[in-house]
Amino acid sequence: MLTMTIDAMQVREPTTTLVRDPASAHAVCADMGQLAQEGFAVLTLNTKNKLITRHLITLGLADTAPVHPREVFRPAITDSASAVILVHNHPSGDPTPSAEDLRVTRQLIEAGKVVGIRVLDHVIIGRGENPHCSLREKGLVTFDA
Repeated sequence: MLTMTIDAMQVREPTTTLVRDPASAHAVCADMGQLAQEGFAVLTLNTKNKLITRHLITLGLADTAPVHPREVFRPAITDSASAVILVHNHPSGDPTPSAEDLRVTRQLIEAGKVVGIRVLDHVIIGRGENPHCSLREKGLVTFDA
């Protein structure tokens, strides 16, 4: 017999923080710009784009942070998120996306379609004059809605 505790059924209430654009995603994750290695996070959002929470998915090496759809969408499903924004940093400080960044983003968009959670953007955190790069704003990847 399967038993479930009330704790396992709880859903987090969103914060009052709206995350509607790359600048607001950067504000939530600006501290990632100081990491010495790549980190990959997911911002889970409700239907009104209010932040539910920020989850650190992986902390990698100086130039890579392996990520898999199951690890990205597990907390989003647990949070009952309607959408997510992907965020990772480039320790070099240059937020220019790599070919691998684009490939992983496309893979995660497709995985999101399967589980019914929209991927709104992928924001790369850097430092200096260009503190972030939005793949949506740059038109490098096709996002739904």
